[in-house]
This record gives sequence, C-alpha cells and structure tokens, in this order.
Amino acid sequence: MTAEIALARSVLAEHRASIDNLDAILVFTLAERFKRTQAVGKLKAEHDLPPSDPTREAEQITRLETMSADAGLDPDFTRKFLNFIIQEVIRHHEQYQENV
Repeated sequence: MTAEIALARSVLAEHRASIDNLDAILVFTLAERFKRTQAVGKLKAEHDLPPSDPTREAEQITRLETMSADAGLDPDFTRKFLNFIIQEVIRHHEQYQENV
C-alpha cells in the first residue's frame, strides 16, 4: 500500500467518525424534538385543540428553508424532511385526540 492510499484511508476514517457522531446528534435531537411535540399533542388533546396548525407549519417550513439556504443545504430537501416530520407529529397528535 502506498503512503498516498494510507493517508486517504486515514482521512476517510476521520470523515466517517465525524459522520457517525453527527448521525448520533441527529438521532438524539429528533428524539428530544418528538418528546416536545408529544407534550404539545397531549396538551392539545386535553384542551380540544386541533392536531395540526397549518399556519405554524407553513411558517416553520419558510423559516427552515431560509436557514437551509444560508447554511448551504438544499431548501427543497429541508422542506421534504420537515414535511415528513410534521406528518409524523400530526399522526401522534391525532392518536392523542382519539385517546382522550
């Protein structure tokens, strides 16, 4: 193995370790986010509030699209990802509504 390949493998391992750490951050961040949205869902169910808030959802999407563009991340990807999360949150909120 040449020194160049060894160096490339070492750099690759560093990148992968960093990616693994970032994946862990994403998982724990999503877990915390869902804890909060579940608390919101329970509160909405207890007070007979609708499970979704289209105005807030649209505001959040716009806000995060702007942040994405500023961060160099594709805003379209962010919108799709956030819509997926929002749909999951609404599903949880609807379940709380059914169980009240």
